[in-house]
Amino acid sequence: MSWPDQLARLLAARRDGRCWSVVNAGISGNRLLHDGRGPNALARFDRDVLSVPGVRTVILLEGINDIGASAMPGRRDDAVGADRIIASYREMAARARAHGIRVIAGTLLPFEGAAYFTAEGEAKRQAANAWIRTSGELDGVIDFDAAMRDPARPTHMTPRTGSTDSLHPQDAGYTIMAQAAEAVIARDRCTR
Repeated sequence: MSWPDQLARLLAARRDGRCWSVVNAGISGNRLLHDGRGPNALARFDRDVLSVPGVRTVILLEGINDIGASAMPGRRDDAVGADRIIASYREMAARARAHGIRVIAGTLLPFEGAAYFTAEGEAKRQAANAWIRTSGELDGVIDFDAAMRDPARPTHMTPRTGSTDSLHPQDAGYTIMAQAAEAVIARDRCTR
């Protein structure tokens, strides 16, 4: 079960969280700036976030596929640096705030061992995560990186995630992510 689905269950089980609902507009393989499996996140942001009735908060977790795609054969033209990932987050945050929507970003998960991992990509991930954590331009941060990394090998996901490709967690990993998200979401008072 995906982490947004698990987050929805965790929030629904909370006495103080029953007014929350979760709309999952995530697309596996999606990217911020280039189309992949579906339109890129910037192109679909109005449809998937701004046009959803009653939305008050958006959680952004995008960018690892942008980083990784440039390492794939024949995809060098899709190269995206941390600066473009950060600019995309800034654009989505500004668009969301213009509609009164809070913006929470999740740090990008460790991916060493994935088919498209490179040291250059890791440097981009670290730079994007540093901005997410410290910029002060977001309303909140879910540190998925800290929750999911292997303490002994921080560029790898912890074995507890059950990942078989070093990129996608299994249910146990999605549980870790949902719990990390709940801890941040639950800080806000649930009001109607």
